[in-house]
Amino acid sequence: MARRAGRLAAEVLGVVEPYVVPGVSTETLDRICRDHIVNVQGAIPANVGYQGYPKTILTSVNQVVCHGIPSPDKILKKGDIINIDVAVIKDGWFGDTSRMYFVGAPGVLARRLVETTYEAMRAGIRQVKPGATLGDIGHAIQSVAHREQFSVVREYCGHGIGQIYHDEPNVLHYGQRGAGLKLEPGMVFTIEPMLNAGKRETRQLPDGWTVVTKDRSLSAQWEHMVAVTPEGYEVLTAWPGGTGSYAPV
Repeated sequence: MARRAGRLAAEVLGVVEPYVVPGVSTETLDRICRDHIVNVQGAIPANVGYQGYPKTILTSVNQVVCHGIPSPDKILKKGDIINIDVAVIKDGWFGDTSRMYFVGAPGVLARRLVETTYEAMRAGIRQVKPGATLGDIGHAIQSVAHREQFSVVREYCGHGIGQIYHDEPNVLHYGQRGAGLKLEPGMVFTIEPMLNAGKRETRQLPDGWTVVTKDRSLSAQWEHMVAVTPEGYEVLTAWPGGTGSYAPV
């Protein structure tokens, strides 16, 4: 079910964490994740071949907003920030999650951006309950971002997920309280805000996948799968053992 697939996706992010160090290539990180998904979990890497995507994970470094393609030529260096996004299929169900990693000690702005983006995701998740709306989620996220004078990327959003990878509804990371679809128990979707240190505008590189900030400013993203329960919400992609200094939602 979705709960199991989510747990497996989160497990991959824990497995790869010790390898996110200066000098490693994003291609190596991709191989580590693929080997674990296929050989340990007995699952399927959901991204391979999805709309032609060639790799297991997405590796978005520094000014890359999302959809960065792992490469043997992209070597991480001290001070980088990187988002690793992974999705798996287990018994026909999809699990999808991402998180940020520091490569060595980050700069002051980079740390503040990453931590604020995490706080924004948590703020959005805490809005989830029956009777709330998608607008409540978006408003909570943008309120945290704008408080710190960061911008919210608008071209990409969260999505419904289950036996379909990207399904309805679209979960925007900005909005107005009380607006949009009303939440009901049983809904499952991702909340995955992308915040930029500069302006919100993005552009896609010629590879057809990699999206960067137009002004070359830093970008950060976190993602969880969330289920609406009769009492509120359940995070289906909780990271094993927590995430270092990052508290559970």
